[in-house]
Amino acid sequence: MPHTPEPDEDHDLDLDASAPPQPVFHVEQALLGALLLDPHRLNDVNGITADSFSTAAHTALFAAISTLPPPHPAEHAKNATWLDLVLATARQQARGLTASDLHALVQVCPWPRHAPAYARMVEAEHARRRLAAAAEHLVHTVHDTSLPHPVQTVLTEADALATVVEDIAARFPPRAGVLPRTPAPPPPAAPDYTQAIEEERLLLATATVYPAGIEAVPWLLPGDFVVPLHAGLWQCLTALARRQEPVDPVTVLWEAQQRGLLDDGSDPREVLRTLAEPAASVEHWGERALQRSLLTTAEHTAQRITAYAGDPANTPFQLVIGARRALADIGAVRTRWQHATTPAPPPRPAPTTRAGPPTTTAAPTAHAARATR
Repeated sequence: MPHTPEPDEDHDLDLDASAPPQPVFHVEQALLGALLLDPHRLNDVNGITADSFSTAAHTALFAAISTLPPPHPAEHAKNATWLDLVLATARQQARGLTASDLHALVQVCPWPRHAPAYARMVEAEHARRRLAAAAEHLVHTVHDTSLPHPVQTVLTEADALATVVEDIAARFPPRAGVLPRTPAPPPPAAPDYTQAIEEERLLLATATVYPAGIEAVPWLLPGDFVVPLHAGLWQCLTALARRQEPVDPVTVLWEAQQRGLLDDGSDPREVLRTLAEPAASVEHWGERALQRSLLTTAEHTAQRITAYAGDPANTPFQLVIGARRALADIGAVRTRWQHATTPAPPPRPAPTTRAGPPTTTAAPTAHAARATR
C-alpha cells in the first residue's frame, strides 16, 4: 500500500527539492553544514534567525542548532550525540528530516570558516523576501474595498513598508549612485475608472461655473486626473483663474485649443458638454480626485518595489535606494492630502487699539492757540 505523507511532510520543502532550487538554497545548505561541523561558529553568525531561511527544513534545523547548547569540540569530533539531538529537535517541526539529510549538509559545505559570509547571503535574501511581502501587503490594502478609512489605512501600510526598508538599510547601508537595474512597471489604472471619469467631469464643470472655488484646491495637480484630456482642461481652468480672465465653457474651450488639447481629434462639443453639468463643490470633487491619486500612487509604489525585490540581480543596497525613491512619491502626495484634509486654523483676532499718550505736537498746538487770543 503506498505511503501517504503527513500534512507537514512536505517534500517540496525538504533538503532535496524536486524543482531546481534557487542559489540561496545552496547557501543555506552550506551554512547549516558549517554549523553542524563546527557548532562554535554560531558565535560568528549574526543578523539572521530561523525565519531567515527559505524552507521549513532549513528553518527547523537552524532553530535546533541555535537553541541547543553546543557540544564540547573534542566530544563532537568523536561521536554524533549532538547531531542526533539536533535531528530529534528539528524533527519536531520538520518530521521529514533524516540523519542522511544532515550528513548531506555536512558534505556540501565547502569551507566551514566561511559561515559568516554564508549568513550574510542568507540575510540578504531574507531582506528581499521581507520587502516583497510588505509591498504585496500594501497592494492588497489598496484594493480592500471594505476599509472604512482607506487612505489612512493605506498610509499606515506604506509606513510599515518604509520601516522594513529602513531595517534593511541599517544592515546594508546603501552606496551612493547604485540604482536598481529593473525597469519599473507601468502605472496601474484606477480601479474605479468609470466612476473616476464621471467625478472628474463633475469637478471640471463645477470649477467652470464656480471658478472662485479653484483657489480652495491648490493641492490638486493635473497628475491626479486619470484622463489626460481632463488634466489638460484643469490646467486651462487654473490658468484662466490665475490670469483673472472670464471663465465659462467657451473660454475654457478656446484655451484648450490654444494649448493643443484638441489636436488629437477631441470633439469640441464633447468638451462643452463636459463643462456644463456642475454639482456639489470644487473642493469636494478635488478631494475625491486626490484620494484616488493617492491610492493609485501607493499601488504603483508597491508594484515598483515588488519588481525590484523580484530581480535577484539587485543587491540589498540597490533595493534600499530604489524603494526609498519609490516611497518618496507617496510622501509627496501624502503632504498634499494632509493639506487638503486638515481644517484651516481659525483667523487670528485683530489686535485691539488702546489710547496712547498725547502726541508731541498736541501741547505746542494748544499753547499757540492760547497765544493768539
